[in-house]
Amino acid sequence: MTRTMRTTRALAVSSAALAALLALSACGSRTDDEASGESGAGSCVETDGDAVKIGFLNSLSGTMAISEQTVRDALDLAAKEINAAGGVLGKQLTIVGEDGQSEPTVFAEKAEKLIKSDCVAAVFGGWTSSSRKAMLPVFEDNESLLFYPVQYEGLEASPNIFYTGATTNQQIIPAMDYLKEEGVTKVFLVGSDYVFPRTANKEILAYAGANGIEVVGEEYAPLGHTDFSTIVTKLKGSGAQAVFNTLNGDSNVAFFKEYKNVGLTAETVPVVSVSIAEEEVGGIGVDNIVGQLTAWNYYQTVDSPANEKFVAAFKAEYGDERVTSDPMEAAYTSLYLWKGMVEKAKSFAVADVQAAADGVSFEAPEGTVTVNGDNHHIAKTALIGKIDADGLIYPVWESDGPIEPDPFLEGYEWAEGLS
Repeated sequence: MTRTMRTTRALAVSSAALAALLALSACGSRTDDEASGESGAGSCVETDGDAVKIGFLNSLSGTMAISEQTVRDALDLAAKEINAAGGVLGKQLTIVGEDGQSEPTVFAEKAEKLIKSDCVAAVFGGWTSSSRKAMLPVFEDNESLLFYPVQYEGLEASPNIFYTGATTNQQIIPAMDYLKEEGVTKVFLVGSDYVFPRTANKEILAYAGANGIEVVGEEYAPLGHTDFSTIVTKLKGSGAQAVFNTLNGDSNVAFFKEYKNVGLTAETVPVVSVSIAEEEVGGIGVDNIVGQLTAWNYYQTVDSPANEKFVAAFKAEYGDERVTSDPMEAAYTSLYLWKGMVEKAKSFAVADVQAAADGVSFEAPEGTVTVNGDNHHIAKTALIGKIDADGLIYPVWESDGPIEPDPFLEGYEWAEGLS
């Protein structure tokens, strides 16, 4: 289990001093860190000029590129807007971009490069939980900040990560609540074989056992897997009334094509997906996925002035044919939240930003979001959407207002012992 925000760390003074000396000789002045009583260990962030560096770390190649390129686009848009409005504390943002290559080890290596060699003030990115968990010790050991924009399985909170996507009780549990309300009593689980799907399904199994739902199948495939004939055959014969899908990346293309090939439909055995957003719909093919359900906290079709502005700006930047999605919106929001924290702290130093984080708000496209300083998550409204023939996703159900983040599911008796 990772170190959480409940963990206290002791750093040897001599080690910290040596790291700080090396960082200063490598990267220059650290005026904000020096002003703070708790500067990041070994931080080499330069803040004495008219610009400050931040890192964008996303998969631009490999199986996750279908999802993560759109997150990079949204981050670039937010940075462009912020710079046009005067920057952060009067400093322009200089972007250092890296490709995580859909490999957790590469994410960890690139994160260390961004922190130690490029001297960025914060890093924005990651998608899979494997990539996040690979990066987590890098950020904790180097006292740096990661802003992670994607829904995930929960059971984690780090002082060095801000989670702007949904945690379990803001996406997975609402999706199961929806299926239960729809009368589903038999569900089939299919997912990619890594941290998020396996942990999410452990939580779903606990929920199902406490809510009269039978899990009639649980199958996994490696990331990037393209042969789903065996899994779909099991699904068809399982008697499932619905499918809970935690596949990630381009495996969804193969799964839904095979699902359709065997005669399954959204009307007979609907699929609820938690990693398919508007961008992926086009890659899978609308004809293969029309009528299916998704669970998120934002859709392009959300009706609000802030979202109308966001969608218009994104299309103006990248083309009218492009669509917006939940992870992209959470990434866009994360940069503005970091800006708010830095400006509240009047400092780029990690310790100062952490101390200022609680209560920082932003009028996001999904609605007003506010940082929870205790667990570094944000309150989010849960939405269930249906994929339409136009390729967009339209809400068919929503929670009664924003749901406070509960990453360790402490408010659910059936979840006792999961963490």
